Amino acid sequence: MLKYDEYKDIINERLTDFFPEIEPFAATIGKAMEYSLRVGGKRLRPVLLLSACDFAGGNIEEALPYACSLEYIHTYSLIHDDLPAMDNDDLRRGKPTNHMVFGENMAILAGDGLLNTAAETMARDLSKYYDNPEKMVNHAKAGLAIIEGAGVRGMIAGQVADVENQYNAATAELVQFIEDNKTGALLTCPVIAGMHIAGADEHMIEQFSIYANRLGIAFQIADDILDYEGDEELMGKKLNKDQDAGKCNYVCVHGMDAAKAKLHQLTEEAKEAIAEYGDDAQFFVELVAKLETRKA
Repeated sequence: MLKYDEYKDIINERLTDFFPEIEPFAATIGKAMEYSLRVGGKRLRPVLLLSACDFAGGNIEEALPYACSLEYIHTYSLIHDDLPAMDNDDLRRGKPTNHMVFGENMAILAGDGLLNTAAETMARDLSKYYDNPEKMVNHAKAGLAIIEGAGVRGMIAGQVADVENQYNAATAELVQFIEDNKTGALLTCPVIAGMHIAGADEHMIEQFSIYANRLGIAFQIADDILDYEGDEELMGKKLNKDQDAGKCNYVCVHGMDAAKAKLHQLTEEAKEAIAEYGDDAQFFVELVAKLETRKA
């Protein structure tokens, strides 16, 4: 397997390879889409997809359309999250948010464009495998996992609950639902998708799905902790947003000590889920351990 930064470099190099040709009269949409894609980021979701495919013996070149599509979806969600009607942020990764550069109308359309381009990219990929039904089915399963993870039973469901989240009415169950879906779903689906592309067996997919689920929730709890204790310069965005907006996250429901304990517990559960794969899975063990102690 490659190192994290090697997967990331592949993603960054190929990120816009699957963009459709845009007519001159609509050229601004391409600029707005690419602006938010290029401001940086961990590329965690597409790296998870490529590395899962690689681990299961697949071809990462075949996985690239899905990895890039996943980053398009993630980026669209960030553009929309930053809008005044949502989180009302003017910084993302230390750069002006999309609507601050292109205006709210174009930011909405840029998000729509990225989501639609992801769907186009995955649908177009399937046409390559008409003569290989097994591979076509595996790729279709991968696309479905991504779309479901981003949809109204995944990320969007979490966003809806987050929008309606009120500090005084928040419960542990509500916060858990938001953690599972708003962030967790889009970190679980890349692992499932990558393994489907590789044709992994059901047991491997099941164990790595548990791993990814724990990683995804842990990632969001770490975000909640950093919203209280993080460094704005390192984070590249304003902190204390949940508190300022009257929303409650894992920290305010359970307390800081409990949040840090839960973060560690989830990290250990993620490692345990794939323990049977031993040193072969060291990439994933090191990744979840690193995410537990991240500062940005």
